[in-house]
Amino acid sequence: MAGTERRVVVTGIGVISALGSEIDTFWKNILEGQCGIDRITHFDVSNYDCQIAAEIKGFDPTPAFPSPKEIRRTDRFTQFGVYAGWRALQDSGLDLEKVDRDQIGCFIGSGIGGLSTTEAQHSVLLEKGPGRVSPFMIPMLILNMASGMFSMYYKLRGPNVATCSACATSTHALGEAWRTIKMGDANVIFAGGTEAAIVPLSMSGFAAMRALSTRNNEPKRSSRPFDLQRDGFVMGEGAGVLALEELEHAKARGARIYCEIVGYGNTADANHITAPSPEGEGAARCMKMALRSAGLRPDEVSYVNAHGTSTPQGDVCETMAIKSVFGEHAKKLAVSSTKGATGHMLGAAGAIEMAICAKAIQNQIAPPTINYENPDPQCDLDCVPNQARPMAINAILNNSFGFGGHNATIAAKRFNG
Repeated sequence: MAGTERRVVVTGIGVISALGSEIDTFWKNILEGQCGIDRITHFDVSNYDCQIAAEIKGFDPTPAFPSPKEIRRTDRFTQFGVYAGWRALQDSGLDLEKVDRDQIGCFIGSGIGGLSTTEAQHSVLLEKGPGRVSPFMIPMLILNMASGMFSMYYKLRGPNVATCSACATSTHALGEAWRTIKMGDANVIFAGGTEAAIVPLSMSGFAAMRALSTRNNEPKRSSRPFDLQRDGFVMGEGAGVLALEELEHAKARGARIYCEIVGYGNTADANHITAPSPEGEGAARCMKMALRSAGLRPDEVSYVNAHGTSTPQGDVCETMAIKSVFGEHAKKLAVSSTKGATGHMLGAAGAIEMAICAKAIQNQIAPPTINYENPDPQCDLDCVPNQARPMAINAILNNSFGFGGHNATIAAKRFNG
């Protein structure tokens, strides 16, 4: 079959976040407008400008790992990624004993990787000397290891890639997995991202950039995308992995299909290390590329899951980009950012949000933008404020934009056979 004829569908979803560690609980909490952000408990934050984040508490990676020893040899970000991949595998119903594992791949990326390992081993180096640094330090901290470990544990020998493009990481993973399957180089790819960056060094660095919210006395109301009173993003941790599968392969085994991935955009701002390009020009080109590759007209899209980080400049630029791409139809779009609920999960954000999009298509409900209380005249979109909205959703875009000027957009549709 020619590469351009192969269709790609989502048949499994795995998530681990502050709002739940399996998809139905997570989705219920998203629809109810729950918020996973609270005061940080991982370490003492009394001297930090930002003291809040969406932490995962009581996490047990055991079901996804072959032994406790393997858990000890992996960083928290790898544990999240492997766990989300395991959840996606379970949810997909794929029997690995009945498929060609040479045709099953993993594209699980991370924006930052094992920063907690870096911190811990640097302390060992300074306090005890180089001879006491762990021989597992490098494989624990390098950001490709979630993808590598998942493939090893489940003997998946197909294409294996770890993307790294800051907050666009996992959306790039999904897009490149889509392309790989369409070209005939795999039948199934577990794609997404993972992040565990709620650590002192990361919190200090982002705060020094003045990127984080300092609404420490109101954690649940701190992340407020598109709201006039937004003052920065709030860190989240966790992972999202989706099972992308070639349609005929999925149909042959009677798989449940959440939605169909139909397009992908990937552009660069080439503008600034952290700031978006003026008027969201790079983001607009990215969305247009996704629409073009999907064969979708702008007026066929009914929902956009925005990158919407709750930063003053970023939300305005994304609003301008959406209006540039969709024209008059922008007024009819439902546009929400779910980062008010999950926090900003950096390299994992796009995959978590694609999981939300898949459930939105499946259930025909647009998730809310929580904490939307004071409309910003510069963000004059229909932000699905505060309450989920039942509506017809046939086609969606999912946006992710990262430091370094990386832009990625996925287009997906309701599966119609």
